[in-house]
Amino acid sequence: MTQGTPPLVYITGASSGIGQALALRFHQAGWRLALVARRAPEIEQWAREHALAPDRVAVYAADVRSVPSITGAGRACIAAQGLPDAVIACAGISVGVDTADAADLEVIRATYETNNLGMAATFQPFVGPMCQRRSGRLVGIASVSGIRGLPGHGAYCASKAATISYCESLRVECRSQGVKVVTISPGYVDTPLTRGNRYRMPFMMSAKDFADQAFRAIEAGASYRVIPWQMAVVAKLLRALPNVVFDRVMAGRGRKRRQHE
Repeated sequence: MTQGTPPLVYITGASSGIGQALALRFHQAGWRLALVARRAPEIEQWAREHALAPDRVAVYAADVRSVPSITGAGRACIAAQGLPDAVIACAGISVGVDTADAADLEVIRATYETNNLGMAATFQPFVGPMCQRRSGRLVGIASVSGIRGLPGHGAYCASKAATISYCESLRVECRSQGVKVVTISPGYVDTPLTRGNRYRMPFMMSAKDFADQAFRAIEAGASYRVIPWQMAVVAKLLRALPNVVFDRVMAGRGRKRRQHE
């Protein structure tokens, strides 16, 4: 960031849900935006509807499942807007699976490619330059669902558990070079990903409220944050439950809708 230039945030998955709410929150705080999604026209339309300053917003069309596509978007951002001060890997999918159904193996593949490989490919163009500059924040959006496996939700839970471990590894790698890695684990946030869920979702919060709290955690450079805090307590309790108790508690839980549902 040059003297007098507003800071720049790069956000994937910015066409809806958490990513869009974060984009609006950062814009309200005076940041410049680099917004990434497959559906670039939707982001451009949304930016116009919310009267975002055109000189502070750039949109990049990319698919996080395609390594050349998403790494290319990162390089294009650096060339056009400069090296971001924060990169938020927010793109993700959440679909129920049944391992007994061979067709769901492709859903598992898509989940890992989006939520895990896509995150690493999002960060890749920025890690080296940020470390050379000795500043920056790499933000991975995980989930409380990564704490324990939930029935019918194996792909998503596994992908988010991997996100937590991956970001922890990256945090230690980058720490000595001045780059902070922030892991944010949302609980239940009212977005298109959660509205079709067929089970109870305690402590549900709006995307706006989540974005407010996440913004503060990112600015503070927190290493790990569960939002809302009540879900941090729930997560610790679930983690502490003996398997025999956890299995009984989860036995009757509704399952995430599968792709064909």
